[in-house]
Amino acid sequence: MRSSPTLIYFLILAATVACSKTEAPPPPAPPEVQVAEVTQNDVPISIELVGATLGSEDVEIRARIEGYLVSMNFTEGSFVKKGQLLYRIDPQPFEAALAEASANLSTTRARVDKTNNDVARLTPLAKQQAVSQQELDNAVSAQEAAQAQVAAYEAKLAKAKLDLAYTTITSPIDGLIGTTQKKVGSLVSGGETLLNTVSQIHPILFRCAIAEAEYLRLARRGAIRDKSQNQKFGVELILADGSVHPHKGRLDSVERAVDPTTGTLSGQFSFPNPERILRPSQYGRARIVTDVKQGAVLVPQRAVQEIQGLYSVMVVKPDETVEQRMVKVGERVGNLWLIDSGAKPGEKVIVEGIQKVRPGVKVNAKLEKSEAGAALSQNASNA
Repeated sequence: MRSSPTLIYFLILAATVACSKTEAPPPPAPPEVQVAEVTQNDVPISIELVGATLGSEDVEIRARIEGYLVSMNFTEGSFVKKGQLLYRIDPQPFEAALAEASANLSTTRARVDKTNNDVARLTPLAKQQAVSQQELDNAVSAQEAAQAQVAAYEAKLAKAKLDLAYTTITSPIDGLIGTTQKKVGSLVSGGETLLNTVSQIHPILFRCAIAEAEYLRLARRGAIRDKSQNQKFGVELILADGSVHPHKGRLDSVERAVDPTTGTLSGQFSFPNPERILRPSQYGRARIVTDVKQGAVLVPQRAVQEIQGLYSVMVVKPDETVEQRMVKVGERVGNLWLIDSGAKPGEKVIVEGIQKVRPGVKVNAKLEKSEAGAALSQNASNA
């Protein structure tokens, strides 16, 4: 059969109309983002000072006499008590010296007795001119020399007793003893040889360098003079692994003068250490509160973007569209940032998914737990 041109035309037209009725694809779903609420709270402002611990007493153990070590009576790295025997030096030479001094003293005292008898016998004879005055004078001189010799041997005897006592070396304090510097059999010199060190570590001290600018900041806000603020918040010690020492400390003192070579002052804090976890020469950071900012506006640091020194946040408006807002940031408090201007309490800022959005687009916002509230709750519990 032959198709007429008119029929072909209508078939093509029908196909064109059918194609034109194909449905357009649906619009893409709004991107999903995580948002946090801008909060407002009173926030303690603090600084962190780097330093190291040391014992509240660090006592060097040295030999006071020369001799050979014959015993070591403690376990290295253990805790020792005041008066506990630590080392013993060979006592035999000092026992012999003590015996010799005692014998010499006895001999000299006998000589004094003889001279006393001579003087007592010659004095009346000299008055009767039965003996010459020269003989009496000689007897008196011998008496005085013998008495002086007794005093000298008494001093030698006292020294010999001290030297013998110094052969036993005891701990002067309760504390932690280190590794011995000399082993049994070593020759030690009096006053020169360092044997060990005992440290009292409860409480333990923390010494750090305070930059001049930080000191001025503390001094102007009264943080050094005002002990009540330190008592309220305490001083926290952040350890090398990032953990916080469970006991809060206090500021003890600040050095008298600035070190001209470093531009810093030495500050000293003390921390209770009943568990004896902290040891001397551990590094850490002391966190001290310098001020309390009333009604501070806070956002998570994750929400803040920085480009060439300018800071901004992505705010989700009530109609779920995104607005880029320039903000003026203040100090950091943990994982939060103080906002001086540009954001208001109650607004929602994007903390996750910022790369998916641009100003003006609509988003599907999911509210997460406020980091500001959690952080400030923790600070409040610590205080």
